[in-house]
Amino acid sequence: MRNVKLYVMERITKYSIVAFFLLIISPVQVWSQHDKISTAQGDVTLMPINHATLAIQWGQEVVYIDPAGDHKYFKDIPKPTMVLITDIHGDHFSLPTLDRMAAGKLPVVAPPAVANGIPRHYEQVRVLPNGQSLDLKGIKIEAVPMYNLPETENSRHPKGRGNGYILTIGGKRIYISGDTSGIPEMRALQNIDVAFVCMNLPYTMDVAEAAGAVSEFKPTIVYPYHFRGKNGYSDVKEFKRLVETDEIEVRLRTWYF
Repeated sequence: MRNVKLYVMERITKYSIVAFFLLIISPVQVWSQHDKISTAQGDVTLMPINHATLAIQWGQEVVYIDPAGDHKYFKDIPKPTMVLITDIHGDHFSLPTLDRMAAGKLPVVAPPAVANGIPRHYEQVRVLPNGQSLDLKGIKIEAVPMYNLPETENSRHPKGRGNGYILTIGGKRIYISGDTSGIPEMRALQNIDVAFVCMNLPYTMDVAEAAGAVSEFKPTIVYPYHFRGKNGYSDVKEFKRLVETDEIEVRLRTWYF
Protein backbone atom coordinates (compact mmCIF):
# COMPACT_ATOMS: atom_id res chain seq x y z
CA MET A 1 0.00 0.00 0.00
CA ARG A 2 2.87 2.35 0.83
CA ASN A 3 4.30 1.92 -2.69
CA VAL A 4 0.92 2.67 -4.24
CA LYS A 5 0.57 5.87 -2.21
CA LEU A 6 4.10 6.90 -3.10
CA TYR A 7 3.42 6.28 -6.81
CA VAL A 8 0.22 8.37 -6.66
CA MET A 9 2.00 11.24 -4.94
CA GLU A 10 4.80 11.16 -7.51
CA ARG A 11 2.27 11.30 -10.35
CA ILE A 12 0.39 14.19 -8.75
CA THR A 13 3.64 16.10 -8.28
CA LYS A 14 4.68 15.42 -11.86
CA TYR A 15 1.42 16.66 -13.35
CA SER A 16 1.34 19.67 -11.02
CA ILE A 17 4.74 20.72 -12.34
CA VAL A 18 3.58 20.23 -15.94
CA ALA A 19 0.42 22.25 -15.26
CA PHE A 20 2.50 25.03 -13.71
CA PHE A 21 4.73 25.33 -16.77
CA LEU A 22 1.72 25.25 -19.10
CA LEU A 23 0.25 28.10 -17.10
CA ILE A 24 3.31 30.31 -17.25
CA ILE A 25 3.63 29.94 -21.03
CA SER A 26 -0.09 30.18 -21.78
CA PRO A 27 -1.51 33.17 -23.72
CA VAL A 28 -2.71 34.93 -20.59
CA GLN A 29 0.94 35.42 -19.65
CA VAL A 30 2.10 36.79 -22.99
CA TRP A 31 1.23 40.36 -22.15
CA SER A 32 3.83 40.42 -19.39
CA GLN A 33 6.50 40.31 -22.11
CA HIS A 34 6.60 44.07 -22.57
CA ASP A 35 9.68 45.80 -23.92
CA LYS A 36 11.08 49.05 -22.60
CA ILE A 37 13.18 51.62 -24.38
CA SER A 38 14.87 54.41 -22.48
CA THR A 39 14.43 58.07 -23.31
CA ALA A 40 15.65 61.29 -21.75
CA GLN A 41 12.10 61.72 -20.43
CA GLY A 42 11.48 58.27 -18.98
CA ASP A 43 10.95 54.77 -20.27
CA VAL A 44 8.60 53.95 -23.12
CA THR A 45 6.93 50.54 -22.83
CA LEU A 46 6.02 48.73 -26.06
CA MET A 47 3.22 46.18 -25.76
CA PRO A 48 2.42 43.85 -28.68
CA ILE A 49 -1.19 42.68 -28.27
CA ASN A 50 -2.65 40.93 -31.32
CA HIS A 51 -2.26 41.13 -35.10
CA ALA A 52 -2.47 44.90 -35.81
CA THR A 53 -3.12 45.92 -32.21
CA LEU A 54 -0.46 47.30 -29.89
CA ALA A 55 -0.11 49.71 -27.00
CA ILE A 56 2.60 52.15 -26.01
CA GLN A 57 2.94 53.53 -22.49
CA TRP A 58 4.91 56.58 -21.48
CA GLY A 59 4.40 57.76 -17.92
CA GLN A 60 0.65 58.17 -17.43
CA GLU A 61 -0.10 58.10 -21.15
CA VAL A 62 -1.16 54.84 -22.79
CA VAL A 63 -1.62 54.94 -26.56
CA TYR A 64 -3.66 52.15 -28.13
CA ILE A 65 -3.13 51.61 -31.85
CA ASP A 66 -5.94 49.83 -33.74
CA PRO A 67 -7.64 48.21 -30.73
CA ALA A 68 -9.73 45.30 -31.99
CA GLY A 69 -10.74 41.85 -30.88
CA ASP A 70 -11.67 39.97 -27.76
CA HIS A 71 -11.49 41.63 -24.35
CA LYS A 72 -9.01 38.96 -23.19
CA TYR A 73 -6.33 40.61 -25.33
CA PHE A 74 -6.40 43.66 -23.06
CA LYS A 75 -6.55 41.80 -19.76
CA ASP A 76 -3.13 42.89 -18.49
CA ILE A 77 -2.81 46.14 -20.46
CA PRO A 78 -3.28 49.51 -18.74
CA LYS A 79 -6.41 51.37 -19.84
CA PRO A 80 -5.88 53.73 -22.79
CA THR A 81 -5.61 57.48 -22.49
CA MET A 82 -5.77 57.94 -26.28
CA VAL A 83 -6.44 55.82 -29.37
CA LEU A 84 -4.95 55.89 -32.89
CA ILE A 85 -6.69 54.14 -35.79
CA THR A 86 -5.01 53.49 -39.13
CA ASP A 87 -7.80 52.31 -41.47
CA ILE A 88 -11.44 51.33 -41.95
CA HIS A 89 -11.06 47.52 -41.91
CA GLY A 90 -12.34 45.55 -38.92
CA ASP A 91 -8.92 44.41 -37.73
CA HIS A 92 -8.03 48.10 -37.27
CA PHE A 93 -11.32 49.90 -36.59
CA SER A 94 -13.67 48.08 -34.23
CA LEU A 95 -16.49 50.09 -32.67
CA PRO A 96 -17.46 47.26 -30.29
CA THR A 97 -13.92 47.21 -28.92
CA LEU A 98 -13.77 50.99 -28.67
CA ASP A 99 -17.14 51.12 -26.91
CA ARG A 100 -16.07 48.39 -24.49
CA MET A 101 -13.06 50.44 -23.40
CA ALA A 102 -15.12 53.66 -23.14
CA ALA A 103 -13.11 55.34 -25.91
CA GLY A 104 -15.98 57.77 -26.47
CA LYS A 105 -14.47 59.90 -23.71
CA LEU A 106 -10.89 59.67 -25.03
CA PRO A 107 -8.98 61.45 -27.79
CA VAL A 108 -9.30 59.28 -30.92
CA VAL A 109 -6.94 60.13 -33.80
CA ALA A 110 -8.04 58.83 -37.20
CA PRO A 111 -7.90 59.53 -40.93
CA PRO A 112 -11.04 61.10 -42.46
CA ALA A 113 -12.38 57.79 -43.82
CA VAL A 114 -12.37 56.32 -40.30
CA ALA A 115 -13.61 59.48 -38.60
CA ASN A 116 -16.67 59.43 -40.86
CA GLY A 117 -17.68 56.13 -39.28
CA ILE A 118 -17.21 57.14 -35.65
CA PRO A 119 -20.50 57.91 -33.83
CA ARG A 120 -21.29 61.46 -32.79
CA HIS A 121 -21.17 60.67 -29.09
CA TYR A 122 -17.40 60.27 -29.33
CA GLU A 123 -16.30 63.56 -27.83
CA GLN A 124 -12.67 63.99 -28.91
CA VAL A 125 -12.21 62.73 -32.46
CA ARG A 126 -9.12 64.27 -34.06
CA VAL A 127 -9.18 63.99 -37.85
CA LEU A 128 -5.65 63.67 -39.21
CA PRO A 129 -5.08 63.22 -42.96
CA ASN A 130 -1.81 62.05 -44.53
CA GLY A 131 0.92 64.64 -44.21
CA GLN A 132 -0.49 66.39 -41.14
CA SER A 133 0.55 66.19 -37.50
CA LEU A 134 -0.61 67.19 -34.05
CA ASP A 135 0.73 67.27 -30.51
CA LEU A 136 -1.32 65.42 -27.92
CA LYS A 137 -0.36 65.11 -24.27
CA GLY A 138 3.32 65.64 -25.03
CA ILE A 139 3.37 63.18 -27.93
CA LYS A 140 3.85 64.33 -31.52
CA ILE A 141 1.70 62.31 -33.91
CA GLU A 142 2.46 62.42 -37.64
CA ALA A 143 0.16 60.80 -40.20
CA VAL A 144 2.15 59.23 -43.03
CA PRO A 145 0.98 57.41 -46.16
CA MET A 146 0.09 53.71 -46.25
CA TYR A 147 -1.15 52.10 -49.45
CA ASN A 148 -0.82 49.16 -51.81
CA LEU A 149 1.39 48.91 -54.87
CA PRO A 150 0.63 48.89 -57.70
CA GLU A 151 -2.00 51.58 -57.26
CA THR A 152 -5.22 50.38 -58.88
CA GLU A 153 -8.89 51.33 -58.76
CA ASN A 154 -9.76 48.21 -56.75
CA SER A 155 -6.85 48.45 -54.31
CA ARG A 156 -7.57 47.15 -50.84
CA HIS A 157 -5.68 50.13 -49.44
CA PRO A 158 -5.77 53.14 -51.77
CA LYS A 159 -3.39 56.02 -51.19
CA GLY A 160 -4.76 58.68 -48.85
CA ARG A 161 -7.45 56.61 -47.14
CA GLY A 162 -5.47 55.21 -44.22
CA ASN A 163 -2.65 56.46 -42.03
CA GLY A 164 0.63 55.06 -40.93
CA TYR A 165 1.89 56.99 -37.89
CA ILE A 166 5.15 58.29 -36.52
CA LEU A 167 5.00 59.03 -32.79
CA THR A 168 7.73 61.11 -31.19
CA ILE A 169 7.87 60.24 -27.50
CA GLY A 170 10.65 61.47 -25.25
CA GLY A 171 12.72 62.19 -28.35
CA LYS A 172 12.29 58.64 -29.76
CA ARG A 173 10.56 58.18 -33.13
CA ILE A 174 8.22 55.18 -33.37
CA TYR A 175 6.78 54.20 -36.75
CA ILE A 176 3.59 52.14 -37.17
CA SER A 177 3.23 51.10 -40.79
CA GLY A 178 -0.46 50.25 -40.98
CA ASP A 179 -1.47 48.18 -44.02
CA THR A 180 0.96 49.09 -46.75
CA SER A 181 3.37 47.96 -49.40
CA GLY A 182 7.03 48.93 -49.30
CA ILE A 183 6.15 52.37 -50.62
CA PRO A 184 8.67 55.12 -51.42
CA GLU A 185 7.47 57.14 -48.43
CA MET A 186 8.39 54.28 -46.11
CA ARG A 187 11.77 53.74 -47.70
CA ALA A 188 12.55 57.45 -47.30
CA LEU A 189 11.87 57.55 -43.55
CA GLN A 190 14.72 58.85 -41.42
CA ASN A 191 15.81 58.56 -37.80
CA ILE A 192 13.29 55.88 -36.83
CA ASP A 193 14.13 54.30 -33.49
CA VAL A 194 11.38 51.66 -33.47
CA ALA A 195 9.27 50.36 -36.37
CA PHE A 196 6.24 48.06 -36.48
CA VAL A 197 6.09 46.72 -40.04
CA CYS A 198 3.34 44.63 -41.64
CA MET A 199 3.91 41.68 -44.01
CA ASN A 200 1.00 39.55 -45.15
CA LEU A 201 -0.20 38.66 -48.63
CA PRO A 202 -2.44 39.48 -50.39
CA TYR A 203 -3.27 42.42 -48.12
CA THR A 204 0.07 44.20 -47.75
CA MET A 205 3.48 42.89 -48.89
CA ASP A 206 5.55 39.76 -48.64
CA VAL A 207 8.57 39.20 -46.43
CA ALA A 208 11.12 40.06 -49.12
CA GLU A 209 9.48 43.40 -49.92
CA ALA A 210 9.17 44.28 -46.24
CA ALA A 211 12.81 43.35 -45.68
CA GLY A 212 13.92 45.46 -48.64
CA ALA A 213 12.04 48.52 -47.39
CA VAL A 214 13.26 48.17 -43.81
CA SER A 215 16.83 47.73 -44.97
CA GLU A 216 16.57 51.09 -46.69
CA PHE A 217 15.22 53.22 -43.83
CA LYS A 218 17.16 51.31 -41.15
CA PRO A 219 15.18 51.58 -37.91
CA THR A 220 17.18 50.74 -34.82
CA ILE A 221 14.57 48.18 -33.71
CA VAL A 222 11.91 46.59 -35.89
CA TYR A 223 8.94 44.41 -34.95
CA PRO A 224 7.25 42.34 -37.64
CA TYR A 225 3.51 42.56 -36.96
CA HIS A 226 0.26 42.07 -38.89
CA PHE A 227 1.75 38.95 -40.48
CA ARG A 228 -1.26 36.65 -40.73
CA GLY A 229 -2.25 36.37 -44.38
CA LYS A 230 -4.68 34.48 -46.57
CA ASN A 231 -2.52 31.35 -46.53
CA GLY A 232 -1.28 31.43 -42.95
CA TYR A 233 1.55 33.30 -41.28
CA SER A 234 4.46 35.04 -42.95
CA ASP A 235 7.91 33.69 -42.20
CA VAL A 236 9.10 36.30 -39.72
CA LYS A 237 12.23 34.27 -38.97
CA GLU A 238 13.20 34.68 -42.61
CA PHE A 239 12.51 38.40 -42.28
CA LYS A 240 14.87 38.50 -39.31
CA ARG A 241 17.53 36.63 -41.28
CA LEU A 242 17.24 39.10 -44.17
CA VAL A 243 17.17 42.28 -42.10
CA GLU A 244 19.10 41.96 -38.85
CA THR A 245 22.53 43.59 -38.80
CA ASP A 246 24.72 45.38 -36.28
CA GLU A 247 22.54 48.45 -37.04
CA ILE A 248 19.08 46.85 -37.02
CA GLU A 249 17.66 44.63 -34.28
CA VAL A 250 14.64 42.48 -35.23
CA ARG A 251 12.37 41.57 -32.33
CA LEU A 252 10.02 38.62 -32.83
CA ARG A 253 7.10 38.62 -30.42
CA THR A 254 3.91 36.63 -29.95
CA TRP A 255 1.02 38.27 -31.82
CA TYR A 256 -1.25 35.26 -32.34
CA PHE A 257 -2.64 32.62 -29.98
